[in-house]
Amino acid sequence: MGGSSRFDPAARCQTAGVDPIRVVLVDDHPVVRRGLRSLLESLHGYTVVGEAADGVAAVREVQLTRPDVVLMDIRMPGLDGLEATRAVLSAVPSTAVLMLTMLDEDDAVFAAMRVGARGYLLKGAEQQEIDRAIRSVAAGEAIFSPGVAQRVISHFNGAGALTAPQPFPELTPREREVLDLVAAGLRNAAIAERLFLSQKTVANHLSSIFAKLSVDGRQQAIIRARDEGFGRP
Repeated sequence: MGGSSRFDPAARCQTAGVDPIRVVLVDDHPVVRRGLRSLLESLHGYTVVGEAADGVAAVREVQLTRPDVVLMDIRMPGLDGLEATRAVLSAVPSTAVLMLTMLDEDDAVFAAMRVGARGYLLKGAEQQEIDRAIRSVAAGEAIFSPGVAQRVISHFNGAGALTAPQPFPELTPREREVLDLVAAGLRNAAIAERLFLSQKTVANHLSSIFAKLSVDGRQQAIIRARDEGFGRP
């Protein structure tokens, strides 16, 4: 008998005369990446061209592979998904970023929109929803999970969620977490342990926070943060 054959979705799409959607998977959990790869390989019209476990690797992978779509987690060690999205879109503007995250929070949704993400999907979404979302952002559309979409609509209609502005909107969710712990009096080592980061990463976040808030250092940042309610139990 001849050699064994293996299903190749990219080859199948090319045979049909349609280029597959080229995807990079970015998540710090290998199990999640394997699950997403298996899901996409079970569907028609996709080829996974790369994977990354953190934001820095994601930017490098996108520059190398120039995919159509990046599936991007938000909370990752080092460079988080929001800053990685900003860097990805600066380097390869033609790429669409679809956030795939556990964070069902208004701050995270609007931060993702500000950095240029084209969609926001919650982990746990059904296969059909993930498929539809990837195809939509690849086609230039914006798409959100149903619950998220309703809150976005309500916000822009001025009918509920996020009627009060959030303090420090220029900060990423991770930077807000760091600032909150700084305002609570924690030192870098304790913050690193609490957030499962390296002390160097915490120091990098603080440098970014100081620059964005236009403060000279830690003490001024603490004063501003506490004035806005950060650092409370």
